[in-house]
Amino acid sequence: MKITRHAIYYAPEPGPLARFGAAWLGWDADTGTPVPHPDVPGLPLPLEEITQTPRKYGLHGTIKPPFRLSEGLDQPRLEQAISDLCHGLSPVTLDGLALSALGSFLALTPTGDMTPLSDLAAEVVRALDPFRAPATEEELEKRRNARLSPRQEANLIRWGYPYVMEDFRFHITLTGRLPKSARKATEAALAPVLALLLPHPFKIESLCHFGEDERGRFHLLKRYPLGE
Repeated sequence: MKITRHAIYYAPEPGPLARFGAAWLGWDADTGTPVPHPDVPGLPLPLEEITQTPRKYGLHGTIKPPFRLSEGLDQPRLEQAISDLCHGLSPVTLDGLALSALGSFLALTPTGDMTPLSDLAAEVVRALDPFRAPATEEELEKRRNARLSPRQEANLIRWGYPYVMEDFRFHITLTGRLPKSARKATEAALAPVLALLLPHPFKIESLCHFGEDERGRFHLLKRYPLGE
């Protein structure tokens, strides 16, 4: 499999939440295979349509956004750098995960003090930045369509992505953009299912190296325990 871009994500450890999330999205990044959608009563639209946008990424929370490798660097060197970095990072514990509306889409977001997680993400972004090829003009212009703030524009130029450092907001995307009525109906249908699956507390004990294949689908390449 040829990898076109790399990313560092949080992905739930194998278990009920990971299994449900893969089925919800219709793509299991761990096995690299499509998964049949579950039957969730009360959805306002077909689940395939609701999850079309986030499907290719798999169930994840972004820590370091997708990037192309810098010229002269290769995947084995990146893997060693990720391993060394994770060995020196400590696990993070937050109060829990909650289903939230972020604008027009739904996601899982942490509850409690986010500082340890924000610090973790910032360190990963900084430490692995030498492996990131500079963003192309096309990539920069695509991000600028979101009407970035001055700080987000500075992040884009420095780190290749606007929503890092002070603008980092961890979330696990569950849907694409939905009209307000469809979003509310999807939230109502999904909430009782997730109530049995969401962790309290929410522990991040590993980070995952994901790779994008030539079809645009992301695969979990390797999981790295933190502090080991």
